[in-house]
Amino acid sequence: MRTEDAGHDLRHHGDAEVRDDGAALVDLAVNVRADTPPAWLREEIAGSLSSLAAYPDGRAARAAVAARHGLPVERVLLTAGAAEAFVLLARALEVRRPVVVHPQFTEPEAALRDAGHTVRRVLLTEADGFRLDPAAVPEDADLVVLGNPTNPTSVLHPARTVAGLARPGRTLVVDEAFIDAVPGEREALAGRTDVPGLVVLRSLTKTWGLAGLRIGYVLAPPEIVAALERAQPLWPVSTPALAAAEACVAPRALAEAGHAAHRGAADRAHLVAELAAFASRGVRVVGPAEGPFVLVRVPDAAAVRRRLRDLGYAVRRGDTFPGLGPDWVRIAVRDRTTVNGFLTALSTALPDKAERPGHTAGRTAPTERPGRTTGLLPPAAPVPPS
Repeated sequence: MRTEDAGHDLRHHGDAEVRDDGAALVDLAVNVRADTPPAWLREEIAGSLSSLAAYPDGRAARAAVAARHGLPVERVLLTAGAAEAFVLLARALEVRRPVVVHPQFTEPEAALRDAGHTVRRVLLTEADGFRLDPAAVPEDADLVVLGNPTNPTSVLHPARTVAGLARPGRTLVVDEAFIDAVPGEREALAGRTDVPGLVVLRSLTKTWGLAGLRIGYVLAPPEIVAALERAQPLWPVSTPALAAAEACVAPRALAEAGHAAHRGAADRAHLVAELAAFASRGVRVVGPAEGPFVLVRVPDAAAVRRRLRDLGYAVRRGDTFPGLGPDWVRIAVRDRTTVNGFLTALSTALPDKAERPGHTAGRTAPTERPGRTTGLLPPAAPVPPS
């Protein structure tokens, strides 16, 4: 089923950009770290295969996640990726006035609409750098969903601003799927128990390259965890995924993720600095970017994406995100060799080639050089549960 509203296919995701025609493309559309999973993690997962005859037992992995965040196990629920968590929230919680802050990952709204909810949107704008304005969120909202850092804008909202959205009788859902790509997990709310109604979602698929395994978790008050757990099928997380969860929250893995976050930040700074060289050709980068991707306004983006595909590169279209139009693309951060090749292709793909910023095949590698208006749209029509 494809959940759509006027002008937005809410079930379009980055993987479609690299699978549509089977072309061998350099993937800058999917926000999964490219050099993963590492060998030690593959070995941990492979080692679990000898236990496949038994039903999955999530107790050890759940305890490991709880210990990683300093929480009791009653505040942890393991899920088949963060996407399952959105479906559980939409089906299990009794809410009447849900609000989704956009632009952001579209699956939360899709899940709410599929469950029959009428969803209101708060649209953050380019004029204000897609920054969160708490005053734009209706006071009567009993469920508020936003990402931090936000996909696709790469904006990292201050934790105090996000926490300030909490209210008695309101569930505040914060998608932190990309927070471990932020050095020091700055502005994270995971582990907080002083924010009423706070639900934090984490994914282990992005940093560790486990999108095909499906593993994530929910951190929430015990009564919310219990409600979500009742809505889950039996044995929702496979034995290999449980092994991965336990391994990815161990001290060794956290240290490796921390190093990867610093490398990613340096690679992102390189990408952003080099994209700035295309400003005279209408390219604008939303900043400061804090996630493992950047949101870029590009003239005639649909044509540019087609030309990039012809040159062997896939980027994520932006017009399926509510609040964005046809001139937006999202670009995943990759290593400098990959980025430099992409920049060369972008120079060719952009309109008005008369003025080129020098990213040609013969050029040496680029050198490293280190935006509160909101709009509230009327409710989207509910879609009957399927």
